[in-house]
Amino acid sequence: MDAMNPDIDELLSKTEENPFLLCSIASKRAADINNMLHGQRLRVADAQGFEDVTTIISGEDPISIAMKEIGDGTLSYDKSDFDEDIANGNQND
Repeated sequence: MDAMNPDIDELLSKTEENPFLLCSIASKRAADINNMLHGQRLRVADAQGFEDVTTIISGEDPISIAMKEIGDGTLSYDKSDFDEDIANGNQND
């Protein structure tokens, strides 16, 4: 059993071996996934007339979904969008 799938080395190879870039991309995508799921729950609740609705897409949390998208190459990014986050992360060292 893998501790993390995809492997962290594979993920880093897709993000210029930069852990700050990897974390920035994954957290941004996870937030997008979370917002999308929240919107789906609200639409279902409105259509069905009740509020306690849980939508399960894959049984995984948003950060795991984001990491798999990075690993399999379905998530692309523009590094310049993350340069400020990366610079701020490096200043904390």
